[in-house]
Amino acid sequence: MRYTSQPPKRHLVKRLVVVVIIVILLLIAGTIAVRHVYFENLKPVSTTSQQGQRITVQKGATVDEIAKQLKDAGLIRSTWAFRLYVSSKEVRDQLEAGTYVLEPSLSVPEIVSQLTHGKVATDLVTIIPGQRIDQIRNTLKNYGFSDAEVAKALDPATYAGNPALVDKPSGVGTLEGYIYPDSYQKTSATDAQQVVAAALKEMDGKLTPELRAAFAAHGLSTYDGLILASIIEQEVSNPADRAQAAQVFLKRISIGMPLGSDVTAYYGSIAAGKEPSLLFDSPYNTRLHTGLPPTPISNASQGSLEAAAHPATTDYLYFVAGDDGTTHFSHTLAEHEAATAQYCHKLCSQ
Repeated sequence: MRYTSQPPKRHLVKRLVVVVIIVILLLIAGTIAVRHVYFENLKPVSTTSQQGQRITVQKGATVDEIAKQLKDAGLIRSTWAFRLYVSSKEVRDQLEAGTYVLEPSLSVPEIVSQLTHGKVATDLVTIIPGQRIDQIRNTLKNYGFSDAEVAKALDPATYAGNPALVDKPSGVGTLEGYIYPDSYQKTSATDAQQVVAAALKEMDGKLTPELRAAFAAHGLSTYDGLILASIIEQEVSNPADRAQAAQVFLKRISIGMPLGSDVTAYYGSIAAGKEPSLLFDSPYNTRLHTGLPPTPISNASQGSLEAAAHPATTDYLYFVAGDDGTTHFSHTLAEHEAATAQYCHKLCSQ
């Protein structure tokens, strides 16, 4: 007769039931623990009132970038909890650019509420990178300045002899590209002209002799450099990719190839009072015309100014912005079309 050491089948079933119960209990306990940690990380960093921190959320900033900004400033406990909260409330696309004064005694829900409702600091006027002159006009009006006051503040004739405008062609009747993006102090006595004058002074400080010389080394006037920087600002969201984008545009200029920039075409149609269109024929449509457009198409951050002055040493001829914000560069049209098909679905269908 043969004997076996295996337990009867019913014992195996009992053991399996016990294992399943243990696993379920562990999952429940783990879920409770994770939820506890999550809600703890939504609480304020401090329970005592402290001086608020100024945080400027840039146009196009990702949730990850905003979370890191807040964490580095000591305003939230955890970046992952902040990201999870924003995702769970489906407010990712409602976070507004601007300068905010936030206290460590605010919880994540309170901080997100301020960011989604645009409760910006009222003692600062914030000009966001990549804003067109018409958008800056609306920004100034939203800060309480009158239409007449804003019109005078944005008239180049108001600033005759201003050193920041020394390179502006005399026939250009706009300050497009010259109002440097930053936050400017505002009191009850501040007028719109003082804000714009401060922005021009800031721009003059950015246009150093070294930057001007770097533009010239690539065959660009200082005004050309501003134009190129504005296109880079609009085209490329990732600062790390801007020098390579500058290289692409400069190479295209050097071989007489149209820049092919969608954002310049859109600017031309908007400036003409039309809906944004790639087909509208204007001097700004670099899909139809070679060379740079006549003026900048927005203001530009220092990163874009530096990229235009110091392009990468790569040898690309094409790039496309992917749906995830990554810029994909190519040497040939075939490579570019393949990258577009692979990485650009939502953006390229607009």
